[in-house]
This record gives sequence, C-alpha cells and structure tokens, in this order.
Amino acid sequence: MKTNIALIGFMGAGKSAVGRILASGLNKTFVEADAMIERKAGKPIPEIFKEGGEIGFRELEIETIKEIALQKNQVIACGGGTVLNRINIDRLKQDAWIVWLTASAETIIKRTGLNGERRPLLKGVANAAEIQAMMEFRMPFYERAADFRVDTSDLDTQGAARKIAAIVKQNENNNK
Repeated sequence: MKTNIALIGFMGAGKSAVGRILASGLNKTFVEADAMIERKAGKPIPEIFKEGGEIGFRELEIETIKEIALQKNQVIACGGGTVLNRINIDRLKQDAWIVWLTASAETIIKRTGLNGERRPLLKGVANAAEIQAMMEFRMPFYERAADFRVDTSDLDTQGAARKIAAIVKQNENNNK
C-alpha cells in the first residue's frame, strides 16, 4: 500500500499550505521539495535560476525527488514543474498517491501576486492570460501524472486537505 501523498500543480494552487495541514491531519511528515532543493543548494531558488537557469534547477529537482521518493509516510509538496520530468513522476508513483491541485488563473494571481522575485517563472508575467497559457502548457503533464484532481479555487486550506484525505482514504479502501 502507498504511504505517501504527492501534491502537484501550478504555483499558487495550494500545495504547500494544504500539504502542511494534510500532513498534520494524517500524522505524516510534511516535505516541501522546493525548500529541500534550497537547503541542498545552499541558496534560494531565484539564485539557483539566476546562476544555473531552469536546466540547473531541474537537475537539482530530479536529484531531490529521487531522495524524497525513497522515504515513507509523507505528504510531499512538489514544485510546480516537477511533472515536466517524467523520471520524477515515475519515482513518486512507486509509493505515492499523486494529487493534482488546480486553481483558476485569477486565483493563482491572488495567491502569488505575480511575484517574479520569489517565483522566477513569473518574472515578466503581467496578467491572467499569460498565467493561463503557462497552465495550459503544463496541463497534459499534470493530467498524465495525477491519480486524482482537486480544484482548490473555492476551497480554503482545511477544506482542500479534508477533501484530499477523503479521496485517498476511499481509494486505499478500494485497493485492499
């Protein structure tokens, strides 16, 4: 039986905020992949992007996901682009239910504030249409990876965590 839950989705969909609550409620360890990448690199993600570009960041991400995927009983908040490398998803799927958190472009903007300083991929993004285009590019990757999908646009973090816990529990019971 799978012991991990991996949350995927676009930045601002709620992976970290919901993940912390979900982990606490299920008595699992919360792991934030981006924070782990920053610790391993000894620098914040914007610096990693500045020095090594997206390719350098994705290499660190693959290495980090490999390490995370070996652990048990976790809720994992994956970076928004984790799904872009199939090897990440293949590793996570071995012991994790993969839950795709979605949100509307407008909700993403409210949650992220289009902060290009903290979120390098938002640098130069000016509106909901540009966010929507980025989300649509990634959509097939999220769809292929996900076991389940939860729209967080109209849910608070507690409600989203409860919904995910119920979905996972139901599927665990169905797979016994």
